[in-house]
Amino acid sequence: MKLERLISIIYKLLNHEVLSASMLAEEFQVSPRTIYRDIEVICAAGFPVVSYQGTNGGYSMMEGYKMDKSLLGSYDINSLITVLRSLSTVFKDERAQGTIERLQAIGPEHHVTSLSVDLETRSTEPEALRYLRTAISERNIVRFDYINAKNERSIREMEPLRLHFKYRNWYIYGLCRTRREYREFRLSRLLNLFVTQDTFQPHQEVPLEEVALSWKDQTEDVVIRVRTEALAEAMDQFHLVEKQFHADGSMTMRIPVYKPLEARWLWSILLSFGSGAEVLEPLPLRVIIKDQLQNALKLYEDV
Repeated sequence: MKLERLISIIYKLLNHEVLSASMLAEEFQVSPRTIYRDIEVICAAGFPVVSYQGTNGGYSMMEGYKMDKSLLGSYDINSLITVLRSLSTVFKDERAQGTIERLQAIGPEHHVTSLSVDLETRSTEPEALRYLRTAISERNIVRFDYINAKNERSIREMEPLRLHFKYRNWYIYGLCRTRREYREFRLSRLLNLFVTQDTFQPHQEVPLEEVALSWKDQTEDVVIRVRTEALAEAMDQFHLVEKQFHADGSMTMRIPVYKPLEARWLWSILLSFGSGAEVLEPLPLRVIIKDQLQNALKLYEDV
């Protein structure tokens, strides 16, 4: 713990002009006397710490002193800082903030970032992410209610293994004790999340890649014709698919989908386009979309 504190103090002094002993003592939850001893150790190790007296006094590194920057290039450092900043914002991670300070100490003095990363989403509560991350690191079993793609609600108990951010959403992957198999759950569909005190042992997990490969045999192309008024929305939803633009400004999209006749998430997206898009293939999906529209119209018959 002392070594960790010493390293952190060194990097803080490298990134700030002057830090008082009381400020450092409060941050590291130690006495000012302990900080004085830490400064002596840092000086003895060869770091040029300068002390300043007075009301705004404290400690800083000698002007012009910089650590060796040969470990990483400026591009690597700045990219890491950008990603870590987003992670520290989402998870309120003090360790990530400490890493950022250490990277800044060996980064370029003047840099305008060319990259921005925002991992926050409107559909996921930040507290849920933090609780799950803690459960993963401490191997706590979690329980929650889950609403699946078929709108069925069930109680799940799982051993959480890792968090994923993909398709603009957060997911939790782990061993579902309820189904006795590895599953992935979308956090926006979790309700009543509870981290238990029960723990689980480390185990060999099934790679997600193997799960993904098992889906490839059951994918089918969905072809839609998108009119000009829905181009932007369609491209936002399906930006990595095959596209063909036509002379009238419309566009045809070919979207590979796992079991499209059961994919309610896909139906919702297609219906959200209104008259801006038409399903061309497969024909059974056209029937499903037509039925969905007719059922929706029944709700407004009295209007």
